[in-house]
Amino acid sequence: FPQGFRPISDHAHANDIKILVWFEPERVAADTWLSENHPEWILGGKNGGLLNLGNDDARTWLTDHIDALLTKQGIDLYRQDFNMDPLDLWRKNDAEDRQGITEIKHVTGYLAYWDELRRRHPDMLIDSCASGGRRNDLETMRRAVPLWRSDYAFEPIGHQCMTYGISLWLPFHGTGTVACVDAPYYGGGLTPIQPYAFWSNATPSINCGFDMRVKEIDYAALRKLIAQWRTVSPNYYGDFYPLSPYTMDKGAWIAWQFDRPEAGEGMVQVFRRAESIYTGAALRLKGLDS
Repeated sequence: FPQGFRPISDHAHANDIKILVWFEPERVAADTWLSENHPEWILGGKNGGLLNLGNDDARTWLTDHIDALLTKQGIDLYRQDFNMDPLDLWRKNDAEDRQGITEIKHVTGYLAYWDELRRRHPDMLIDSCASGGRRNDLETMRRAVPLWRSDYAFEPIGHQCMTYGISLWLPFHGTGTVACVDAPYYGGGLTPIQPYAFWSNATPSINCGFDMRVKEIDYAALRKLIAQWRTVSPNYYGDFYPLSPYTMDKGAWIAWQFDRPEAGEGMVQVFRRAESIYTGAALRLKGLDS
């Protein structure tokens, strides 16, 4: 990126598209500008480690640095990742009778950093990743959403259960649907377009994990499913009612309801898993005027 992201953001904005850029500001590697110039800001020092956001000078520098990047590069959405375990570094920084203080200061500093970024960029949205869903605490979620709610991706039963659980707390979250990925971590290769798998991974925010350079993907099936999703997706903002017990049993059914009484609309999603011996179910819907 010899000219930074600005040519990309300008092109996107000209086509009414926003760009999201991925940051991981807390993890500092050795032999980088931060570790060489400000080892006192890092829990781990010159060897790298955790940028201590409980340090006012470190947090002020980071805020100004990211603010300048957002402004200069025309970045619309801020994504923050966090791929390390900070607990040992926090504990080593505290005396025995002060355990937890560094952690508390870091967490309050991390939230203050976001609050100041949002004050300077009031229209900016934040996507919290953190190794896939490892920071979905309530204070983080007051300020952000998890567009990638877990690194456990694409498998139907796991994501049915995630939607069931996270919908009790958060109205907006995301995961991916996939047709072709190269990464072995996600299974690799070409996978068929299956309605059951698509709807198991359907969320208020869908990440499309397919490579459009691959001509063999069934694009007609994808277009049909995404068009269906668009017609029902507003219902994810409605009241959420589980209609069956939570279970990962391959022989069970799992079901829930989203209801928008103010719009007179809603939807029921029911999944009959592969090993079920049952061909029908009677579900008592919630929140309806009989």
